[in-house]
Amino acid sequence: MTDRPLIGVSTYLEARTRWGVWELEAALLPAGYPRLVQRAGGLAAMLPPDVPERAAAAVARLDGLAIAGGPDVEPARYGAERDARTGPPARERDAWELALIDAALAARVPLLGICRGMQLLNVALGGTLVQHLDGHAEVVGVFGRHAVKPVPGTLYAGLVPEETSVPTYHHQSVDRLGTGLVVSAHAADGTVEAVELPGEHWVLGVQWHPEMGEDVRVMRGLVEAAG
Repeated sequence: MTDRPLIGVSTYLEARTRWGVWELEAALLPAGYPRLVQRAGGLAAMLPPDVPERAAAAVARLDGLAIAGGPDVEPARYGAERDARTGPPARERDAWELALIDAALAARVPLLGICRGMQLLNVALGGTLVQHLDGHAEVVGVFGRHAVKPVPGTLYAGLVPEETSVPTYHHQSVDRLGTGLVVSAHAADGTVEAVELPGEHWVLGVQWHPEMGEDVRVMRGLVEAAG
């Protein structure tokens, strides 16, 4: 691939981040995300949070978009009361990333949602979330692994046709599917592990964290669609 597609990856703000002698607010993204884009053949562009009105202009400059993992989506976004086990809201990030998703869908820019990004994709299309489930984040701050089985005939199965072990860390998941979405992978306990929009527009969400593993096939699919 001579002209590497430009893949934007959403980032998030942390109020107090320390490096050297400095402790300042910073726009952050774990290095695994840009490295995954690079390993898959793309150029990574980190997208700091901005006002939602600028999302379309940002997406127009990209060949593809990835929405990174992170905190729980605010339940009010999908019409639910907050469960006591749901994390604190990240309203500015919700607004920015939902605007990015809407812009990518409108402009038919290839889109990949990772963990929270998959959940936001579902919410953006009118779906809901399970606010807590056990067994997918067993040790605080430590990624686990479990098997994911593709649904035959889906976009995801075309990328990863076999059952695979994936890096995972989440306590929420898709409940009611958003409009047009189909399930393309499950965990052994039935948890929805991937969703996609059938058709010519490349749109995929995965519940796990490919940036924490060695398998680049999902990200390569985004990069190739973006190219």
